[in-house]
Amino acid sequence: MEVPPQNPSPGLGQSVDVAKLGTQFQEIARILNSHFLDKQEIIRLLVISAIAGEHMVLVGPPGTAKSALIRMFAKLVNASYFEYLLTRFTEPNELFGPVDIRAFREGQYTRRTDKMIPEAEIVFLDEIFKSNSAILNSLLAVINERRYSNGPDIMEVPLISLYAASNEAPNDENLSAMFDRFLLRVLSKNLDSYHFHELLNRGVANEVRRMSGDSSSIRPIISAADLRHLHANFGRYMSFPEDFMAKYKGLIFQIRSEGITVSDRRAVKLLKLFAAAAIFDGRKQVNDSDFFILRHMWNNLDQAELLEEIVNPIVDGYYREHPDERRFIGPQASLEDLLSELALIRELLTSGGELSDIQLFSQLKNLNEIKAALSAMNQETAGRMVREVDQLLESVFASSKFGA
Repeated sequence: MEVPPQNPSPGLGQSVDVAKLGTQFQEIARILNSHFLDKQEIIRLLVISAIAGEHMVLVGPPGTAKSALIRMFAKLVNASYFEYLLTRFTEPNELFGPVDIRAFREGQYTRRTDKMIPEAEIVFLDEIFKSNSAILNSLLAVINERRYSNGPDIMEVPLISLYAASNEAPNDENLSAMFDRFLLRVLSKNLDSYHFHELLNRGVANEVRRMSGDSSSIRPIISAADLRHLHANFGRYMSFPEDFMAKYKGLIFQIRSEGITVSDRRAVKLLKLFAAAAIFDGRKQVNDSDFFILRHMWNNLDQAELLEEIVNPIVDGYYREHPDERRFIGPQASLEDLLSELALIRELLTSGGELSDIQLFSQLKNLNEIKAALSAMNQETAGRMVREVDQLLESVFASSKFGA
């Protein structure tokens, strides 16, 4: 019987359509944001790590949605998936497969790897730093080289990204080799009081959905084949403007001067994440907004705030100069995001600089979107900010040609 040729993966065909891919990646982010409150940057980084084929660890106290986020993300990617909670008693057969008894009787020591890590495309390991050294050493080769030694054979592991979660950052030197393999280190915190009411509403909806077994809204948006096709063509996006590279060099050496270690290997690999951030947005070229990635390269928690102080002025400056490329403001935006965006627009409109009609219309549209998002929040601070937006809108109309 003749087997008909398979069609290319939907959405890609024989070439990479960055705009279409960006739409798919942003749809994944939209779905995740509809289920998880105030996790926009974490969600963006989850997707970016898969785009770049790199690994990411989420660090934070129990109950901050680390595991739930990664599990739902995995459901949105049509890929073979493996998940496990690690302890110091975890044995290799739990991750890499049981010993093949038939082969063992014939004098060969091999494992049956079906549905285990050596054949997985997306892997999630919870509490990874509580594992023992034997497990960690075996994982290093998988993470580094995408290879697994199964007896006399070397298996090519189809791993796209390995995601890990931990309640705390490791402070044991024996864990430094494993921690170093995670290019992205991301904090997941408890929500503040501003978000508590919406947290309860969202949490109740998620619990009802879980208890009823309703997962109809969680269907794959993109496939592992799509991601592999993108990875195979990734070289065309690894071209960076001279001014971008000059700023990157300045940032890296400033970060190093503050005592934060950034190896040459890590500095090179971070370029992949910048390119992936551009692809997430549907762009073919990086820009200074992509430097937000550098906020998530800390080696210990004390460095996280210091990195924000170094990186945020560059990122915020880019949005002031390019207001039409501002960060997305939507129904899932946090109060802090809205206030930050409002501050940028206020500075732009009151700086005394001349704006074109297009820029002015764009900022009026942005202000109305912010007002709508704030109005949807049942909070005193949000209500106060709505009045401030109204005053800013009145000021703009009074001082512009629209008020004539």
